[in-house]
Amino acid sequence: MKNNIMNVLKGMIIGVANIIPGVSGGTLMIILGIYEDVINTISHFFSNLKKNILFILPLGIGMIISILLLSKVISFSLEKYPFATTIFFIGLIIGGLPLLWKRASASKNKFSNWLVFLITFGIVLLFTFIKSNDAVVSLTNLDLLGYFKLFIIGIISAATMVIPGISGSFVLMLLGYYEPIVNTIRDLTKFSNLGNNILILIPFGIGIIIGIVLVAKVLEFLFKKYPVKTNYGVLGFVIASIISIVIPILNVHPSILEVFIAFILFILGGIVSYKLGEK
Repeated sequence: MKNNIMNVLKGMIIGVANIIPGVSGGTLMIILGIYEDVINTISHFFSNLKKNILFILPLGIGMIISILLLSKVISFSLEKYPFATTIFFIGLIIGGLPLLWKRASASKNKFSNWLVFLITFGIVLLFTFIKSNDAVVSLTNLDLLGYFKLFIIGIISAATMVIPGISGSFVLMLLGYYEPIVNTIRDLTKFSNLGNNILILIPFGIGIIIGIVLVAKVLEFLFKKYPVKTNYGVLGFVIASIISIVIPILNVHPSILEVFIAFILFILGGIVSYKLGEK
């Protein structure tokens, strides 16, 4: 029961991370100590169905709760208090770094390991400095090609959700699909234009499922075959993600009160992720 409650809390944190452009759900899964478990569960979901469902269900419930109940709160906080809100997420990431570093540095610090670290670090920075595409794709009157594109976008989105350090929502923004997909989901929750919205989300959802399974299989292979290098690569993704989150608030000028609140939230975020990562 205690583990289920902890996984619901972890799912809530991951759910919030996945709806904020710039924050990676994969990074938070690593920080919370469930990344490899999630990858293995997805890769072998039907081999031990009952056990896997009991593990993944609380996470899914937590994600749904956070998306439905906290997404508006987080959006409001980002709009009104971007500095404090962003610092909180940085605290969440930094709080999990000691445990991540302990895993990555368990073996000899070979040059090849640090090379992998630099490559993954550079990939995240590359995504960070790519300018978002202002063009927004229209999802009205889609033809067969349009639905196929949604399927491919779903696969791409899933891959970036699972790979740490790269924000799935940011990639959707680059491709021009973030706003129309979010609007479609919002309209669906209001039971508006149900038939059309369901037709849009079905190929996108199928793409997400297939993408998650494919990426999970690749990552599982890497963790088993090259565990040390994979952990160094993950470390590069995570540390670079801190930079990608910080950059948007460099031009923000917070009040003294918001700086104080940000400091408290930073400490709180670090403690929460460190404690949850130990469980």
